[in-house]
Amino acid sequence: MIDPVNSLWEYLSSLPSLPKGCVTGDLVGREAGETTVYLNESGGHRLVRNRMDRADVEYDVYAEDRAEAKRLALLVRQHLLEELPGQEAGGALVLDVAEIDRPRYYPDSVSREHMYGGEVSLFYIAA
Repeated sequence: MIDPVNSLWEYLSSLPSLPKGCVTGDLVGREAGETTVYLNESGGHRLVRNRMDRADVEYDVYAEDRAEAKRLALLVRQHLLEELPGQEAGGALVLDVAEIDRPRYYPDSVSREHMYGGEVSLFYIAA
């Protein structure tokens, strides 16, 4: 069983263009104001029995500055759509990544921090 959030976490955490330690699969212990790329599985299904899965994953990018949150969200989007397909990450061979929703601005409802979020479908098989 492959955890698609872990696969994306492993991939995005390895990128030098993202702040070190900002990628996470949960918000436990996170302090308001910390630059964060939060990954959350939102759905998906098995496409090919015993072979290929599709996972839908939301990514929320928090930053102190609105422009920085947007820049990082677009950078995450670029990496996922343009560079991840064809690579191995977290036990998965990523066949393709499709966009469900491009990054849009919606401030956090509790902290009112700047946040841009998007959603992708990850198509993968076991590596």
